Amino acid sequence: MNSYETVFILTPVLSDDQAKEAVQKFEGEIKSLGGSINHSENWGLRKLAYPIQKKSTGFYFLVEFQAEGNVVANFELMLKRDERVLRFLTVKMDVDHVNYSVKRRAKAGATA
Repeated sequence: MNSYETVFILTPVLSDDQAKEAVQKFEGEIKSLGGSINHSENWGLRKLAYPIQKKSTGFYFLVEFQAEGNVVANFELMLKRDERVLRFLTVKMDVDHVNYSVKRRAKAGATA
């Protein structure tokens, strides 16, 4: 199985509860397709670099997971079909990327 990282932006018109529900739906989809969630982060409401669908802010989320390639294709199709998602980007993580991510989480956990 390969490691992947997906960052997606949800529309700012959602409440915090609706945004969390959307993230849980996406994580559930990954699990139902045979993947496993390694880590998930809520980066909160942030300003966009440029307006998307006449919106200047969005809820940012990061999900790190392990899955086969076909899972990623199905997951991205689900993100494309969901009206709540403004943008998303999925990246395949190599060994160095995975190690950096683990160190970053450990450092953030130590300071929190």
